[in-house]
Amino acid sequence: MQNKYTAVFQKRGHWYIAYVEEIPGVNTQGRTLKEARENLREALDLILSANRELAGRQQTGAKVRREPLLLEIPA
Repeated sequence: MQNKYTAVFQKRGHWYIAYVEEIPGVNTQGRTLKEARENLREALDLILSANRELAGRQQTGAKVRREPLLLEIPA
């Protein structure tokens, strides 16, 4: 599954801060833009994995239906 997110980078002093606009909590920093980009990908992966695990725990024993959701955002 492939999703598209918006990565935002901002130079602050000697550091770059980075976050994903669409998902609160996905933020990081790096000394270089490359490092910030790599850290942001890792942060996004960790947040999505943790959210899936937490959702699975909350649904234990419940009858649920899962299906892909495609959201097109107008330009």
